[in-house]
Amino acid sequence: MTEQEVTTALADVLDPELGLNIVELGLVYGIDIGEHGVAVEMTMTSAGCPMHAHLVEQAEAAVRAAAGTGVPVKVTVDWEPKWTAERMSEDARRKLGW
Repeated sequence: MTEQEVTTALADVLDPELGLNIVELGLVYGIDIGEHGVAVEMTMTSAGCPMHAHLVEQAEAAVRAAAGTGVPVKVTVDWEPKWTAERMSEDARRKLGW
């Protein structure tokens, strides 16, 4: 599995409040692929995000589906650096009217 394949899988995970995927929103901080499996580090738009658990579950499911059977997948949430709107793609900013 490649980083691009993981990114493509994560692009299917939508933030239900904003209607944009977590890659466009800049919520994915890192992807590590190795003998241990696939590890994804991400964040939320705010520490009080009510969709926190849902987004983590969806991200894990998307990567698992792309990785195939037997590949361990772990998604963790990191709050540093704090997410800001500057992390969003140009397309996401345009869609949100920023």
